[in-house]
Amino acid sequence: MEELKVTRMPLIGDTAPSFKAVTTQGNINFPEDYKGKWVILFSHPADFTPVCTTEFMTFATMADEFKALNTELVGLSVDSLYAHIAWLRKIQEIEWKGMKDVEVKFPLIEDIKMDVANKYGMIQPGQSNTQAVRAVFVIDPESKIRTILYYPLSTGRNFDELKRIILALQKADKDNVATPADWRPGDDVIVPTAGSCGTAKERMESQDEDTYCLDWFMCFKKEKK
Repeated sequence: MEELKVTRMPLIGDTAPSFKAVTTQGNINFPEDYKGKWVILFSHPADFTPVCTTEFMTFATMADEFKALNTELVGLSVDSLYAHIAWLRKIQEIEWKGMKDVEVKFPLIEDIKMDVANKYGMIQPGQSNTQAVRAVFVIDPESKIRTILYYPLSTGRNFDELKRIILALQKADKDNVATPADWRPGDDVIVPTAGSCGTAKERMESQDEDTYCLDWFMCFKKEKK
């Protein structure tokens, strides 16, 4: 019986595994080429598939929104470069949900040998041995993996959530806070939990117009409108 090769999936906090690849936008050296930027590295099962087509159209139309957040998009599938080019050209001919003449300008990696997909745990035999699942890795400007999402082959991704994740991570890094459930820019944020009894007591006794506590461990900072 052939032994299944198991590759350790990178984890949150790990440095993004490095690779060199051919893409629809030329060669890239990852993550070195993206130092100083946030990156959404995502995989899709195959070119010329309907779910993937809707995803690429959505990503392409949101590319400028992500770029405004210092975030680059990098796609991957295990198809060839020429299949990628043909598919991206066909996407420009399709209209869906008001999106038309969509040009995909971000790089799409050729990964026929599945080298990159295996490095990132994108090949999951329970789904397919020959197609990558819908994986998403959010990588920060220091090349650290900050978020990992996996979707099954049949389910398209939520792109509003991908943008919200970038916004929340950037907010957390900038202000040393955490973001509560369903946080959106402008919502109140959570300050770090008190690390001592004295700090907890002080917080409960010294709340002001900018901060408030629901309990000693759960304090919020109001966002200025």
